[in-house]
Amino acid sequence: MDDFGRLPPDDYLLAGQVHHRLRRAHQRASAIFIDLIGDHQLTPTQWGALATLHAEGPLSQNQLGRLTYMDPATTQGVILRLVERNLVERQPDPQDRRRTSVRLTRIGEALVVDLTANAAAAHESTLAPLTEEERVQFMALLARLM
Repeated sequence: MDDFGRLPPDDYLLAGQVHHRLRRAHQRASAIFIDLIGDHQLTPTQWGALATLHAEGPLSQNQLGRLTYMDPATTQGVILRLVERNLVERQPDPQDRRRTSVRLTRIGEALVVDLTANAAAAHESTLAPLTEEERVQFMALLARLM
């Protein structure tokens, strides 16, 4: 039954539902990423923060969250874990002392440079079952869903 006490249609199959397939595809992509990122113990979300800081330079915590599509609580947790590992540092924003600016440390910068090829390999490995044409189409369709 759903939240309104209705039974699902007779032809409802979880395996055919978009949320189920996207979750499974996400699990597969995450497992590939973690395997190829190696012993660096980075989650895809942490990598997203590091790669964004590498591309954009120092950002406010709010900007980082918006650019990586993380909610504020997740952003804060990711930053705290990366600070603990000395991969990023926080400091008062020079333009607005009420905000915190986040930037890569030298160690974080070196790690991003070292692991970019691994992250690219994870992308390629995730899409490996698809032809080149299917990859382009798949990425375009995902963009439309976002």
